[in-house]
Amino acid sequence: MPSAAAISASLSLRKGAASPVGPGRIALLEAIGAHGSISGAAKSVGLSYKGAWDAVQALNNLSPSPLVTTRAGGRQGGFAEVTAQGQAVIAAFHAVEAELAHVFAGLERRLAGGGEPVHTLLWSLGMKTSARNALRGVVEEVIDGAVNAEVTLSIGEGAKIVAVITRQSVEALDLAPGRPAIALIKASFVILAKGGGEPLRTSARNALPGTVVRVERGAVNDEVTLDIGGGKTLSATITHASVEALDLAVGERATALIKASHVILAVE
Repeated sequence: MPSAAAISASLSLRKGAASPVGPGRIALLEAIGAHGSISGAAKSVGLSYKGAWDAVQALNNLSPSPLVTTRAGGRQGGFAEVTAQGQAVIAAFHAVEAELAHVFAGLERRLAGGGEPVHTLLWSLGMKTSARNALRGVVEEVIDGAVNAEVTLSIGEGAKIVAVITRQSVEALDLAPGRPAIALIKASFVILAKGGGEPLRTSARNALPGTVVRVERGAVNDEVTLDIGGGKTLSATITHASVEALDLAVGERATALIKASHVILAVE
C-alpha cells in the first residue's frame, strides 16, 4: 500500500506509477451533474463536445459501473446524469484532497464503507493509452497452455473478453480469478458485423453484440461506437464503404468481433 508521498502536491491522485486522476476529469463529472448535459458541461470546463464525450466514454469503460448515463433528447438536446458510482468517485477524490496529510491506507479504510475502496474507484480512470478501447473488468478464468494462456475477463452484465497472452505475461501480471484488469483493444482491430441477435459463427474468439450510438465520419475511415451494455462502449475504425454496405447508423444493432490475440491486458 503506498504512503502519502505517492499523492502529488498538485492535488491529483497518483497510485504508484499509474497516471494521475486530476481535477480535470472530476470537474467534468461535476459539470455534468450541474448542467445535466455533456454539451453544457463541455462548455463550462473549456472542452470541445467531442473531447468531453470521449472523456465520459473512457470514464465509463474504466469503471466497474457507469459514472455517467445519457439519453437522447431530440430537439431539446441530450440529457446526462452522474450516477451514484460517479458521485462516489467525486466524493472520494475530494476526500483525498482534504486529507493529503494522512496515510493513504487510513483514508482508504474510511472511504471504503459500503462501496469499493478509493484506489479501486480511481486508479484506472487516469490511465492513458494509445488503444482506443480500454475496458475494465475482473479475471474470471485462466486456462494454461504449453506456451500461451487464455484469460477470460468479465466486464459486467454477462459480457466477457478473452485474451490469449504468454504464460510469462500471466505470471508477470499475477493474473488469477478475481484480479482486476483492463483489456486494451485498438479500434482498427475491431471488425463489425450487422446484427446483434444470435451469436455469429466466426473464428474470432470475442463477439460482443451492441447498438450503434455514434458514427463519426473521417477523411478515409469512419469511427463507429457500440453500446455493449453495462454503460460500456466499444469503438471500431472501418472504411466508409463498409459503413455504407452494412448500413451502420445510430440505433442499428451490430456485433464487434475481436481476435483473442489482439487483446492486451493491463493491471494496476
